[in-house]
Amino acid sequence: MKICSFIYLTCLLSALVYAAPDQPNIVFIMADDFGPGDISRQHQERTGQAALAATPTLDALANEGLWFSDAHSPTSLCSPSRYAVMTGNYNYRSYAPWGVWGTFRPSAVAADDATLGSVAQAAGYNTGFIGKWHLGGDFYHKGTSKVFRGNDRGGQPLDVDMSKWIAASPKDLGFNYDYTLPTGVQGPIYLALENNVWAPFNDQSELIHYDKTTAKNLSFISDKGPGPGDSEWDTAQINKILANKATGFIERSAAAKRPFFMCYWSPAVHLPHIPPAELSGEKMRDTTPSHHTDMNRVFDWEVEQIVKALKAADVYQDTIIIVSSDNGGLWDPVAEKAGHLSNGGVRGTKNHPWEGGHLVPLIVTWPDVIEPNTRSDALINGTDIIATLAEIVGTRLLDSQAKDSYSFLPLLKGDRNFQARDEVMLQAGAQCELMFRQGDWKLVMQSDWQLSKMEPIALFNLADNPLEKEAENLIHNPEYAPKLKAMHARYLSVRNNPDRTVALP
Repeated sequence: MKICSFIYLTCLLSALVYAAPDQPNIVFIMADDFGPGDISRQHQERTGQAALAATPTLDALANEGLWFSDAHSPTSLCSPSRYAVMTGNYNYRSYAPWGVWGTFRPSAVAADDATLGSVAQAAGYNTGFIGKWHLGGDFYHKGTSKVFRGNDRGGQPLDVDMSKWIAASPKDLGFNYDYTLPTGVQGPIYLALENNVWAPFNDQSELIHYDKTTAKNLSFISDKGPGPGDSEWDTAQINKILANKATGFIERSAAAKRPFFMCYWSPAVHLPHIPPAELSGEKMRDTTPSHHTDMNRVFDWEVEQIVKALKAADVYQDTIIIVSSDNGGLWDPVAEKAGHLSNGGVRGTKNHPWEGGHLVPLIVTWPDVIEPNTRSDALINGTDIIATLAEIVGTRLLDSQAKDSYSFLPLLKGDRNFQARDEVMLQAGAQCELMFRQGDWKLVMQSDWQLSKMEPIALFNLADNPLEKEAENLIHNPEYAPKLKAMHARYLSVRNNPDRTVALP
């Protein structure tokens, strides 16, 4: 059964309102591997010096809206974070708790899960998804009606038909329109699909297998290796193409005078870093310490195009913009030597259990509702987006849906009595660490791919040790043994209980 049928019907029946006149448009922009320090305003505040990679559009949004200083991605890697953000569930609830990395693996989104798309769609919104997916999907074996489940990283030509997305696509998760890169820019799928059908880059495009014998240029192929692709694929042009698709979606939705919700999940700034020579007549490549930081500027340009489109369509004042990232920033020794720190100066980067692996930017603007240039130190997790969205648009989530999503809508509306969540369960990356925040306290545990163990390895009080200095690891300090024991027991209690971790709004 296709995922969409059950999800859409469930949310449709549970919607409280349908396209009420005062429903705001909502644009959710998620970067890839973009840390708090990649926003130039944060760099300016931290160092007192001008940023090495200016992000004027993001700075302007931060000045116009609310900046969250304690926001976290569900994991320190992209694929598992995308599942958790899309559904509002912690990753341990899925069949693939460490992520659906293969393009042809079954989706981790279950038939009865709500999704960002289905929640907005049920409330009468025109919904769109543009950008990086990395949530698996169903494609046929060539010449058959059998779903292909091969490994997309084999290096050999695959017997898969990439011309059509059969199921578990954005359309099946509640998006009326989509222009999707199955794995972003890192491959090994080097093509785009639009509304479930392969979208050729130009008239010369063919579906090919990229390797040394078929491709003119392999510079865009990352360590993920060769694979199926569009013969005219050009990584340097991807961000411009995506921004144009976003602009078109906004224009069409505004012309139809229908509220819209758009997920714009940019592949910037993930490897490989291949910035375009210029965008809108402005030089991009080789304008900052590294091509990585060049791509920070490219991402800011993408956001700028979205903002311009909203203003040109005269809907900016009626639109909520949410900007965040799928995990913490990248380690870039070249940029770091020059003074740019993607992680904003905390310990660790993408993939790590330390704050730099999962501390992410979160900026929300809502004209005439959110007080400009405000900040919040409320603890926020990426899973919280969907409950907040549901409360804004008026869709009632079922008790079995978005079990770990805590709406922060009252905070956006200036409720000074808002009680932020006190606990967050997080995951790291390749080394399989688990993290548990409880107030200012953070417990780090070592696990494995089967989640069969949860052995404490670090305990920090972030109020006293925000940089998680190893010398201040309290794991072996007898004074904190009761705290360690209590947090570990609480984590196990939550993990072993299938019920919700937060109440519905």
